[in-house]
Amino acid sequence: MKKNIEISPNIATLFGTRDENLHLLEHGLNVTINLRAESVEITGAATDVGRAEQVFADYEHLLRNGHNFVNGDLGAMIRVLTADSTATLRGLAEAGKQRSFGKRTVQPKSINQRRYLEAIEKHDMVFGIGPAGTGKTYLAVAMAISALLSKRVNRIVLARPAVEAGERLGFLPGTLQEKVDPYLRPLYDALYDMLEPEKVDRYLEKNVIEIAPLAFMRGRTLNDAFVILDEAQNTTSEQMKMFVTRLGFNSKAAITGDVTQIDLPNANRSGLVEAVEILGKVEGIHFCYFDEGDVVRHHLVQRIIRAYEDHKGRNEQLSLSLELKNGNGYATTGSGDARVYTTSLAREAPLAEPLPAEASPPSPNRVSE
Repeated sequence: MKKNIEISPNIATLFGTRDENLHLLEHGLNVTINLRAESVEITGAATDVGRAEQVFADYEHLLRNGHNFVNGDLGAMIRVLTADSTATLRGLAEAGKQRSFGKRTVQPKSINQRRYLEAIEKHDMVFGIGPAGTGKTYLAVAMAISALLSKRVNRIVLARPAVEAGERLGFLPGTLQEKVDPYLRPLYDALYDMLEPEKVDRYLEKNVIEIAPLAFMRGRTLNDAFVILDEAQNTTSEQMKMFVTRLGFNSKAAITGDVTQIDLPNANRSGLVEAVEILGKVEGIHFCYFDEGDVVRHHLVQRIIRAYEDHKGRNEQLSLSLELKNGNGYATTGSGDARVYTTSLAREAPLAEPLPAEASPPSPNRVSE
């Protein structure tokens, strides 16, 4: 099927830098787009051409109604709608406009980010699990600010376990708050990115926004609050159980973490890993999973994450090959997915030859002459 769309004023801004948005549409919708003197020619299957035509119509409608696309939001929306056949450009843009994120307009940049935002709206407790840079914490903070500004909650509580990332910082000077602030800095960064600094400081001073280490949560009941637990992979089983039972009336909780970056001495005791197993089927709790395709940082971050995953896969394959090759020459210890294979030296090592008679050590009971 072939369809010609007349080029209207300002429609060229849809094309993007070096027509990158048109390339996204071609690849995502499996169509061919050719620019003519006064029209755009779309070729492909009828359904795909219809969806591409809808993108152009939606874009014109949004421009007429004064919608502005900033910070690559348009490209991000195109990626989402090409991945989700039920999504439309107009629907994505208007959904983002309905939420108030302070000085920022936050748009999901992948299909998993969109599902994450929708899950936070629909469920009282959501787990966001995935690698670094996928927007888990940033989007959770954005939804918390939206809930606060729209008066759906009265306060925001942000918590993080105070665990060093493979380091031991030792004694830190200052007051208790100054000691724990370095661990909570990413949460401050997200707040200052979305709200005016003066407003953030005022909210912090009045405890409308509270940022605290996880240990401070014990014994509390959090009503009318949006609660976020960041770096949840570094919680112990006891800490995770303590946190998820803090939820009070009219409250929401978002729990984020990356199970590939556990800094606990014993990775098998991560509260996040255990929560996935225990709470996976509990009604009202939703789990959202991200992968390297959702990374919204520098494009190198996607490649770095993929390289580490490939390296991990090769090591696991090597361990499996060695196990199969040696048969019973290996003993398995540990439980779950954390397995350690140790060589059974008693089976593989040759028997030691006996010492010559003259070299035999003296008997401990023999008296020297």
